[in-house]
Amino acid sequence: MSPHSQNIDPAWPPGTVRLEDLSAGSEVILEPKPSKDPNDPLNWPRWRKHLNFGLVSYYVIMVMALVNVATVTWGPLNLELGFSYALLNDSYAAGCGSLAIGGIFLIPFALKFGRRPIYVLSTAIQCGISIWSARMQNVADLMLVNILSCIVGALSEVMVQMTVADIYFVHERGLMNTIYYWFMTVGTSLAPLAGGFITLSQGWRWVWWWMAILFGVGLMVFVFFYEETMFAIEPIDGVPIPDRGSSKPTPDKDAEALGHDELDMTKSGHDPVPYEPVEVDYSIPKKTYLQKLSLWSNSPMSFGQLAKHSYRPFLIMFSIPAVLFMAIEYGVMTACTTVPVTTLSTVMTLPPYNFGSAQIGLMGIPPFVGTCLATIFCGPLSDSIALYLAKRNGGIYEPEMRLWLCLAFTPLVPAGLFMFGIGLNNGSHWLLPAFGLGVSAFGVVPASSAALTYLTDAYTDIIADSVVALTFVRNVISTVFVFALQPWVDRVGLNWFYITFGLITMVIMMGNLGFIYFGKGFRANLAHKYRHFGAQLSTL
Repeated sequence: MSPHSQNIDPAWPPGTVRLEDLSAGSEVILEPKPSKDPNDPLNWPRWRKHLNFGLVSYYVIMVMALVNVATVTWGPLNLELGFSYALLNDSYAAGCGSLAIGGIFLIPFALKFGRRPIYVLSTAIQCGISIWSARMQNVADLMLVNILSCIVGALSEVMVQMTVADIYFVHERGLMNTIYYWFMTVGTSLAPLAGGFITLSQGWRWVWWWMAILFGVGLMVFVFFYEETMFAIEPIDGVPIPDRGSSKPTPDKDAEALGHDELDMTKSGHDPVPYEPVEVDYSIPKKTYLQKLSLWSNSPMSFGQLAKHSYRPFLIMFSIPAVLFMAIEYGVMTACTTVPVTTLSTVMTLPPYNFGSAQIGLMGIPPFVGTCLATIFCGPLSDSIALYLAKRNGGIYEPEMRLWLCLAFTPLVPAGLFMFGIGLNNGSHWLLPAFGLGVSAFGVVPASSAALTYLTDAYTDIIADSVVALTFVRNVISTVFVFALQPWVDRVGLNWFYITFGLITMVIMMGNLGFIYFGKGFRANLAHKYRHFGAQLSTL
């Protein structure tokens, strides 16, 4: 046993926090505990947090649109530039692979210089790539715009979780992650719909010109309105501001401050110290408008230490099983979205459907509707269930409480995939595969949101590296499925491909049962590793 693990209370592993003060009428406790500084993003008024998150959400929509809108232009590209559908499918898969590695190279810079410069610069780069796409002429252009746009676009899958952890409390993250996933679906589902009609009315090149215009608008908004959310607590007039942290004293930090009787109470699950809300010290000067919009911040991390973040996500992933499992689950959920998209663009353009660009785009409506319904239903329900279960647990919140909602929706994902694949294979009316897409999307939302929120709550201190690992695995899985789709279908048929795919999905989702029952034990047994990685980050 690691010497560090001897100081870890199994009843209070990292991620376990008190969310309700039962002695004060079930008052919700703010976790993580904010500082007294009014500039701390956790202390921002709600409108300011939501404005910040809204801008990030617009960025997510645009990036997902840039990645997914290309499929509706495949027909005209095939006719005008002679690109085969196999080549177009490979270019899409190459983009998925690039999404896997983009975060590895770019996220360390967000840890060093802050979130704001990365959002601003990546938006400018995406605008330039859109212009390049509009002027595409050959295979090199096709491959490079897909690869480069996805390398930069990987930020949309990682930095949002950093932003959520920066500005929202534990009891708010389930809803915000669900909303984030909804915005991803808007970009994934509705962009092809709009792109299909633009292709018909203005030509396929105007799809990219509109993307360039919308990215340009986003760039201006980010420059003038997006504030930095990376927050470093600094001493004021020589007096250190109390660090953010859990309201629950931990034995390894507070053993000297607490008496033995009080420490025993902590280990038994009762908080020996009443919860005291943090009062913001308004004598601390607030940042001016220009200070809020400075192009970059600068953490004390050296460039040598910065480079370590290129491999640290993989060390974390293979050291902490929850990170690996949630990455696999999130990857399979993403494949449930990307694989049907490529199937639509190749199968439904042929008899008996003979769909054109606009009709292919319209097939994005069913998953969008399914995602909207799941967001309305599951977003608030995720946080409500967490608070309800915490109250039943004496006010103590466990991240595993998020996974019950995911488990309840497990049957919907394979059922939707079965309807979609079998319906297309049998040439059924388009309503059957469309309904299958909607059902599958309805089940994917709680699973994807729960995976992201679980990691954010259980491993907050290393969330950036954890989500980089998650994004890598997620996009590797998507790439493998997209590359394997056509030869797999050629070998066993569309029918059996989607049956097998649905069964794989169900088995993966049922793995949440293992973490519901054993996840807290994993967190306790591996807490020393988590603190080791967290300490490395805090000293960078």
